[in-house]
Amino acid sequence: MAERLVDDIFAALDEETVVVPGTGTLDVIIPSLAKSLAADHEQRRALETRIEALLEAHPLSQVLTSMPGIGVRTAAVLLATVGDGSSFPTAAHPASYAGLAPATRQSGTSIHGEHAPRGGNRQLKRAMFLSAFAALHDPASRTYYDRCRARGKTHTQALLRLARHRISVLFAMLHDGTFYEPRSPRLA
Repeated sequence: MAERLVDDIFAALDEETVVVPGTGTLDVIIPSLAKSLAADHEQRRALETRIEALLEAHPLSQVLTSMPGIGVRTAAVLLATVGDGSSFPTAAHPASYAGLAPATRQSGTSIHGEHAPRGGNRQLKRAMFLSAFAALHDPASRTYYDRCRARGKTHTQALLRLARHRISVLFAMLHDGTFYEPRSPRLA
């Protein structure tokens, strides 16, 4: 997309017929910005290739990517933030660290249901949320999501619950070093 955008910018500049004050300056600035965009895109592609190579060399990469919804980027974030999971004694700890453990807000006799905490590691929380969204094609994940929706949860609340559930499964996978095994969803 970035390459196409750069080409579109140059094509638009070539077709420009209106001359207004400052046009000469734009003829210098716009191509410079377009070249900078192309260089940034190339640098990003090289970085992605490097991260992918580093991830493939890691012994837990195959374990992480065996779970539906976890690709190279999410696995890299997981390895960078939680490592092998050994620093967390239970599955609840990485969920709390990510900000995925539900918290009940209350003041006196007023109780305001379960909400995702505002704290936590934002990168990990975002990675798990997007992973949960990507995993909705997986039958077990979809069933869990649908059950949450049937209980009256909103789309976002159901995705957060699915992300919390998946982080528990990931913790067990990392702890045991086992690959993801799809289980037939339980009907409740």
